[in-house]
Amino acid sequence: MRVTRAFTVHGTVQGVGFRPFVHRLAGGLGLSGWVANADGHVEGQVTGPTDAVREFVRRIRTDAPPLARVRGVVLRELDGPTPNGRRSGAVESEARHGAATGAGREVASDARAGDALFSVRRSGPGPRNATCLREIPADAAICDACLRELFTPENRRHRYPFVNCTDCGPRATIIEDLPYDRVRTTMRRFPLCADCAAEYTDPRDRRFHAEPVACPACGPTLAWGDLRGEQALKAAVRAVATGGIVAVKGLGGYQLVCDATDPDAVAELRRRKRRPVKPFAVMVRDARVAGRLARLNGTELALLTSPARPVVLLRAREEQGEAVSHLAPAVHPTPAPAPGLPTRSPLLPSTTDRLGLFLPTTGLHHLLLHELGRPLVVTSGNLSDEPIAIDDADAHRALEGVADGFLTHDRPIRARYDDSVVTVAGRLPLTVRRARGLAPTPLPLHPPTPVPLAGTGAQTKHTFTLADAGVAHVGPHHGDLSDAATYEAFGKAYADLCRLTGIVPRAVAHDLHPGYLSTRWALEQPMPRVAVQHHHAHVAACAAEHGVRGPFVGVAYDGLGLGDDGTLWGGEVFVADLTRCRRVGRFATAPLPGGEAAVRHPCRMALGHVFGAEPLGSPPLEKAAHAFLGRLDRRHAEVVRAMVEREVNCPRASSAGRLFDTAASLLGLVDTASYEGEAAVALEAAAALAGRDHPVPLEHRVVRVGGLWVYDSAATLGDLLERQADGESVPRLAAAFHSALAAATAELVARAVEDGAPRTVCLGGGCFANVPLLTQVRRRLRAHGLRVLVGRQVPVGDGGISYGQAAVAAARLAEERRSTARRGR
Repeated sequence: MRVTRAFTVHGTVQGVGFRPFVHRLAGGLGLSGWVANADGHVEGQVTGPTDAVREFVRRIRTDAPPLARVRGVVLRELDGPTPNGRRSGAVESEARHGAATGAGREVASDARAGDALFSVRRSGPGPRNATCLREIPADAAICDACLRELFTPENRRHRYPFVNCTDCGPRATIIEDLPYDRVRTTMRRFPLCADCAAEYTDPRDRRFHAEPVACPACGPTLAWGDLRGEQALKAAVRAVATGGIVAVKGLGGYQLVCDATDPDAVAELRRRKRRPVKPFAVMVRDARVAGRLARLNGTELALLTSPARPVVLLRAREEQGEAVSHLAPAVHPTPAPAPGLPTRSPLLPSTTDRLGLFLPTTGLHHLLLHELGRPLVVTSGNLSDEPIAIDDADAHRALEGVADGFLTHDRPIRARYDDSVVTVAGRLPLTVRRARGLAPTPLPLHPPTPVPLAGTGAQTKHTFTLADAGVAHVGPHHGDLSDAATYEAFGKAYADLCRLTGIVPRAVAHDLHPGYLSTRWALEQPMPRVAVQHHHAHVAACAAEHGVRGPFVGVAYDGLGLGDDGTLWGGEVFVADLTRCRRVGRFATAPLPGGEAAVRHPCRMALGHVFGAEPLGSPPLEKAAHAFLGRLDRRHAEVVRAMVEREVNCPRASSAGRLFDTAASLLGLVDTASYEGEAAVALEAAAALAGRDHPVPLEHRVVRVGGLWVYDSAATLGDLLERQADGESVPRLAAAFHSALAAATAELVARAVEDGAPRTVCLGGGCFANVPLLTQVRRRLRAHGLRVLVGRQVPVGDGGISYGQAAVAAARLAEERRSTARRGR
C-alpha cells in the first residue's frame, strides 16, 4: 500500500546538512516527494510504501547528520491536495514541542533535472510562526574530508583556507536570518562558480546544499595589505616566524597569533595586550602534538577533537616531547614574588598547572600550523576586558598597536563568538566558557517556560539567555559589562538572537544587585521582571540542566553576590527548588577592606580575615599571622586595620572565592591580582605540586549560628599559618587547604540533610571550576550516599547565571499561572 505523508522536523536541523540527508534517505528508500527549510525547522512530503515511509521517519530520528539535533518529528496523513499542493490530515506522531504549520510555499526545485523523484526546494523567508522554535547551529571545525582536500595538490581546493562542506564550517557566525540558505548568510555576496554550483545541486555530493560552499574561483580571499591569497598567507607566516604578532580573522572574530616557542614574541604580546599573567591558549597541529605537551585521558581527547574544537584545560607535562619545541615560559608565566619573599620558583613554577590547548578550527589555522611547524599562541583579538573585534575597520583601530600585521579576508562576521573553554574533572567534562562551537546551540529547560523570557545574566563573564517553551538559547560570552564596548556588544547580540530565534521575551529575569549593568538593562525593559538571587541562579542552573524536578540542596561557592538580606554572599548552602531557596549554611564572614579594592588585592582580603574574621570561637589570627604581617608594608597594614576596626568601607562577605584569595596571599602566592580568579588558580596550581603526597587537611569547624550551620574559616587559616611557621611547604599547605574546604562542605551538607534536607546536591559557582575542590567535594558527598550534580554544558561560574535565572523565572511564572487557574475555579 502506498501512502503520502507530510513531515515537519524540529530541532537544530538547518545548516547541518539535514536536507541533503533527507534527500539521500528518501532516495535510498525509493520514496518520492520534497524537503525544504521553513521558519526554523525542516518540512516536506514523502510518498511510497507504508513500510518505507515508516522506516524513513524512524531514520530521521536515529541517523541524522552529526551536527543535527532532532527534538521532534510531526507526521501528518494527507487526504487530498490543497490549492498550494499541500494536503491536510490528522497528526500521527507527536513532536516534543512545536507543531506542523500546514503552510507552505510552492517554489522552484533546487534538484537537478534527473532527480525528479525527490527534490530539495528553495526556501523563502515566509511568515513567522510563533509556535515554531528556531534553532541556530553553532560553527563546526573543518572535517577530515575537507582537511584531506586542503592538502591534496590535485584538488581544486588545495590550500584554500575557506574549504567546507555540509559537515563543517561557519554557521552561527555568518547567519543573517532564517530559514538557513545562502541568500540569508554573509556568503550571499559570493555568487557560486559553475563548479561549486554543480556540487551544490548534486545530491551525490557532500556539498549538496552546503550554504557556505566556496572555492578559490568564487569564494572569500585572504588579504595582507595589498597581497592576496597565497601571497598574503606567506607574508603572515614570515611575520610569525620572525617573532611578529599577527591579527588573524577567525570564525567568530579576530585572533592574535604568535610563535608559542619564542619567549620574546610571547612576552611582547603580553605587554601589548596588557595581559601580564593570565595564561594564553596554545593551538597545536593535532592530538599527537597535544599529547606531547599535556596528559590526555579519553574524555579530554574527545573534547579536543570534537567539532566544537574548544580550548581544553589539560595537565601540562613537566617534560615536553622531543618532537615539540618547549613552550615559552611566558605562555604560563611565573609572577613576581610577593613582597618579602626572595623567590617563588621553588614553590610555584607557573601561574597554573593547566595548559589550555586546542586544535585548528579552520583551514586557515591548519595552513598556518603546517607552514610554521610549531605551536602557536592563539588568543582573543582584543585588549584585556574589551570585546573581541569582528569588524575589519574596528579591528585595525583596536589592534593597531598590538599586531605587526593583519591576515584578513572579505567574508563578513555576522556574530561575535570567542573560543569556548572546557575542563575535565576525572572523566567529567565541564564547560568553563560556552562560546564558539557550543553557543547558541539550545539547551533543554525544565520546567518549560509558559511565556518567552530572557535572563540577563551577571556583571562579569556575562551571557544572556533566551527561553521559550522547553528550550533555552544561551548567547555568546561577553566578559565584563562595565566596559562600554562590551555592554554595547551585549545589546547588539541580544537583538540579533531575538530576531534569529523568533523569541520575543514577555518577561525578563535579572540579578538582585542594583549595580549590575545587566540588572539596570532589565529594569529598563517594558515587561514584567523577575528578580533572582545570584546564588540561587547558580544552583538552579545546575538543577535545570539535569532536570531536577523537586527540592535539592544547593551549594554555591563563588566570589561575591548580593544576598537576600542585602549583604554580600559567596559561600552558601541552600535547601531549594527552582522557585525559591532557603539558606541553611554559609561560610564565616570577613570584611573586604576597600570593597572592590579587596577583590583586586588579595593581601587586603587576607588582612580583612586577620583583623576582622567573624568571631566564632577560634583564636584570633593576628598572632599566628606575624610572618605575613612582617613582609607587608607596615603603614598599609595599619591603614587596613583602622578601616576594619572602624568599619569604614569594609562590607562583610561570606565568600568562598575571597577565602581562596586570602589563603593564596597568606602563602605568598598572589598579593595583587591582574585578573579575576588569579589567586585561586595559583593556589590550585600550588596544590598540584604536592602530587600524590596527601597532607593532613587543615583544621575546620562547623558551628551553629542564628539557625544556620556556619563554617568557621578562621580555624582553617589559623592552622595554615601555624603549619607554615613550622616549615611545611606551600604545595602541601595548598593541598591541605583544598581538603579542608571539601571536608567543611561535606559537613555543612551532612548537617543540613540530618535536619531534613533532600539527598540531591547541586553544585554551582565559579569555585567549582577548581578541579581539586570539585573532585574532593563530590567524593566526600557521595561517601554520604548523596546524589551529586554539577553543570556540564552550562558553565558553573557566572557564565551560567543567565540560564539559572531563566529556569527560576520559568518555574515561578508557571507556578503563578497554576495559582491563578486554581483561584479562577
